[in-house]
Amino acid sequence: MEDVLHQYQLPYDPRHPLLCFDERPCFLIEERGVILPMSPGKVKRYHYEYKKNGAGCVLLAFEPHTGRRYVEVRARRTAVDYAAFMQTLLARHYPEAQSIRLVQDNLNTHTPGSFYEVLPPGEAFALAQRFDSHYTPKKGSWLNRAEIEFAALSKQCLDRRIPDLDLLRREVLAWTEQRNQEGKTVHWNFSQDKAREKLHRHYSNVQKLI
Repeated sequence: MEDVLHQYQLPYDPRHPLLCFDERPCFLIEERGVILPMSPGKVKRYHYEYKKNGAGCVLLAFEPHTGRRYVEVRARRTAVDYAAFMQTLLARHYPEAQSIRLVQDNLNTHTPGSFYEVLPPGEAFALAQRFDSHYTPKKGSWLNRAEIEFAALSKQCLDRRIPDLDLLRREVLAWTEQRNQEGKTVHWNFSQDKAREKLHRHYSNVQKLI
């Protein structure tokens, strides 16, 4: 936790930008029932019937200092998908960066090992050197600012049934473009000092164990 909070307190450095990464599955739901039109005293309603069309996955990297986010919608959330996303992130958006400070959770695919599944060893190693990973603690994914971006995405874009991957991709990309144009960011107030004050008893327990 302290490591992640320390990254948030460091000043902006375009040579070593800070990004928060996360990914989330999205179920594809198709309406099967009829739409019940408006009538006196009643709004338009949807019949409860629906059809499940599998799921897609949204991968999102958010740079809090600049208010930019980058997303991809994929059919799966494998190590290959993670590695491909990171390759695109560097090549398209951060070709001049010396390294990216990357805040993410401890999912088993979120490691440099994923790069070796899509690249020769030399290229995988070189790619891994471009990322400086900082992991949120177990049960501490709320420390990842990308979680707040996903909350906004869910409320503003994914609050309805989306039947297929193509529509999901178009909707998510449109949301991303609008949010980037507006320069929306996350105002973070939970610092190391506040953590030490509010979670004092947990620090004390650690000291007792030592």
